[in-house]
Amino acid sequence: MKVRADIATLIREGHTNTSIAARLHCHESTVAEARRALRYPPADRLTRLYAEAVPTGRTVAPVGRLPLSPAQQAANRNRLLAALKEAA
Repeated sequence: MKVRADIATLIREGHTNTSIAARLHCHESTVAEARRALRYPPADRLTRLYAEAVPTGRTVAPVGRLPLSPAQQAANRNRLLAALKEAA
């Protein structure tokens, strides 16, 4: 695993420690330590805003449940109604 190399790449692109930690699924302190070890300064605000909007090809795991499609919602509603009718 090449976490420090990935951290260095994202730091050079101007990402914040929080953004890098979320993308690489590591702790912010790991990113901060790598930033100090590589002697990279913090990114300025405009560079960070631009860099975080640029897709890197990495995916971040979704938090919580994924939204259901309308077809799934309708199917769930129908199953619930059928179960309620059977119980009554």
